[in-house]
Amino acid sequence: MSPPEPGVVVELADADATRALGVALAGALRAGDLLVLTGDLGAGKTTLTQGLGEGLGVRGPITSPTFVIARVHPSLVGGPALVHVDAYRLGGAVELDDLDLDADLAASVVVVEWGHGVVEQLSEDRLELVLEVVGPGESRQARLSGTGSRWTGPDAESALVGLTGLVGPAGLAERPGLAGPTSQGD
Repeated sequence: MSPPEPGVVVELADADATRALGVALAGALRAGDLLVLTGDLGAGKTTLTQGLGEGLGVRGPITSPTFVIARVHPSLVGGPALVHVDAYRLGGAVELDDLDLDADLAASVVVVEWGHGVVEQLSEDRLELVLEVVGPGESRQARLSGTGSRWTGPDAESALVGLTGLVGPAGLAERPGLAGPTSQGD
């Protein structure tokens, strides 16, 4: 039996819980943060991003950027903009460079769906969220793991563990540590 993957695991009963995780997570975000979302189709990546947008107070609606690749949602409350990217159709790091996301990163919260293996060069500090459908209906699981000084250490772990309690009573499944990349693929 292999050791558990590092990270904070949150059980999500439905789309509303997934959105609530996004709202709660937005409270821990600041300009310059990079979030990498991974998960199968229908696992809740865009739903979570809708919650992030709500929590950050950005102009919406937040919809999947699959065909436009990236959307910028300016703040309505004086906070950072939300840059929502779908890397599914990108051919790799070269096409990602063409989006010039590193220019937006310092002043925005950048969320990249399907970004695992593509966006790591944008920042040493990133939060990776792997969303999985785990049961019948809309039951999902989110695994949050951080990389870099922004998302590792006891302060980052405490912040993420604290926000998972806002999702619901079944929120936190395990907490073996936050540091380290996930090994689950897209």
